[in-house]
Amino acid sequence: MDAAQLIADAQKRKRVADFGAGDTVKVHSRVTEGNKERIQVFEGIVIERKNGGLAESFTVRRIAHGVGVERSFLIHSPRLEKIDILRRGLVRRAKLYYLQDRVGSKATRIKEKK
Repeated sequence: MDAAQLIADAQKRKRVADFGAGDTVKVHSRVTEGNKERIQVFEGIVIERKNGGLAESFTVRRIAHGVGVERSFLIHSPRLEKIDILRRGLVRRAKLYYLQDRVGSKATRIKEKK
């Protein structure tokens, strides 16, 4: 192996939660404000998971005060504390960009896997 591959493997997270598009997740991430650090929870539906290796990322969407909010996270980031999977969604595609155009809780509902 070359040196770049060894460094990338050392920085990868050992256990990655098995989730995909359509799943409802709670992402616990570390946020630094001034000299204090705290854990911030972002809960929503995963609309995409992309790339691979060290650059693998996913985007989570939720509705906050009637406005759609999306946030992207790097899976292997040291800022990411943990990912809790709340529901498994039954979807037929890998990217759920069509949810961005939908308004309301009923329109953006996704069936749950049984």
